[in-house]
Amino acid sequence: MVNFLGTLAAFVIVFGILVFVHEFGHFFMAKLVGIRVEVFSFGYGKRLFGVKKGDTDYRVSLLPMGGYVKLLGEGMFEPERAVAPDDMMAKTRGQRLLVMAMGSIMNILLAVVLVAVINLVGVPSPVYLDEKPVIGWIDKDSPAAHAGLQIDDEIVRINDRAVKAWSDVEIAVGSRPDKKIRVEFLRDGRAASAELQTESVGSYSFGYAGFKAKTLTEVQMTLPGSPAEKAGLRPGDVILAVDGRPLFFYQFIQVIERSAGKELQFSVRRGGESVTVPVTPRREGDVGKIGIRQTAESVLKKYGLAQAVGQSVRENLRNTFLVVQFLKDLFTGEASTKQLGGPLEIANLSYAALRMGWLALISWIAVISLQLGILNLFPIPVFDGGQIFVLIIESIFRRDLGPKARAIWMQIGFVIFIALIVFVILNDIVKKLPHGWGSLLPF
Repeated sequence: MVNFLGTLAAFVIVFGILVFVHEFGHFFMAKLVGIRVEVFSFGYGKRLFGVKKGDTDYRVSLLPMGGYVKLLGEGMFEPERAVAPDDMMAKTRGQRLLVMAMGSIMNILLAVVLVAVINLVGVPSPVYLDEKPVIGWIDKDSPAAHAGLQIDDEIVRINDRAVKAWSDVEIAVGSRPDKKIRVEFLRDGRAASAELQTESVGSYSFGYAGFKAKTLTEVQMTLPGSPAEKAGLRPGDVILAVDGRPLFFYQFIQVIERSAGKELQFSVRRGGESVTVPVTPRREGDVGKIGIRQTAESVLKKYGLAQAVGQSVRENLRNTFLVVQFLKDLFTGEASTKQLGGPLEIANLSYAALRMGWLALISWIAVISLQLGILNLFPIPVFDGGQIFVLIIESIFRRDLGPKARAIWMQIGFVIFIALIVFVILNDIVKKLPHGWGSLLPF
């Protein structure tokens, strides 16, 4: 019950912010060009409560699956109808296009502002994500191992797309579960290539190849009474070597597990200095443990105001490309529908972000806001992009679309919209079922 209420509260917070910002964009631009706004609603359906101020009814409606503003004359295209000066149809196509586009623009601007705030405050980021994709570890019996990839190979291209950092590799592989991919790499300075069949891991069906970066181990926390705490290891310590041997993240775990009862000399970087800490793993079951939660070495990324905004713009441009690429891969079958999140999934992830703290929450809001802004610009009739598309066509041919054609266009859009809503909700549900969509089949 607590989780349900928390999830509901997180969803209302996140969705409420996104809808308000989006609809405020339409509202603001409509007022700016002199269009009367009759309704500003959070949610659809029956009016629950609200207040009327001037010409506008500000309301909360029954179904919190979005929101809308109702503009005077919107959707009314009868040529004989009397048009008031503050009627939407009294305005130029350019002004109407601005009104339609401003909702998405506001969502995109919100993403830029929130990421800039995060960049100003500063958040830890794994060091390896920005480094060259040089392989530091290969899982046994993994696709990478079977394909003949080796430690120290530098990945340069995946499926004919250049990869410059590990973040590029993670996206290229993670978005292609159960797919054959071509990996081009440098080995001892010579170009080579290999094909491997990725696997699918996790509830979101991420692609898995089995190669990992050369990343050091950072102590995230020490457990009370553990060998690590007794030895004096601290959160933030970066493990450089064990018994004089440099170890990367996955090697470090293996060495600890094989060294129960044996004192190990940890070479640690702490606050810019190197210290040596003797630690003796204790036996737990068949393996050694030192009682830490470890993570990949991270660095605090923090910028001044101008740099924070510039970095935010670059990050959002990159994420825009990734959203478009993901949608393309989804339609071509390169990406899995398990990686697609609907309202139920957004609610669950919103609650997880809320529990992690306000920085995680605003980061999540920025991600969803950018995606909402982009998706709303797609030329689907009931989306803003559908109306923008019509206005562009009308501008090209210098004549308005007739009432009948508009009615057909909107009916098609409504069917598509309902189909999308049903699909994404069902998709959220079947991801929790043991056989996915196959669980819905009667045989």
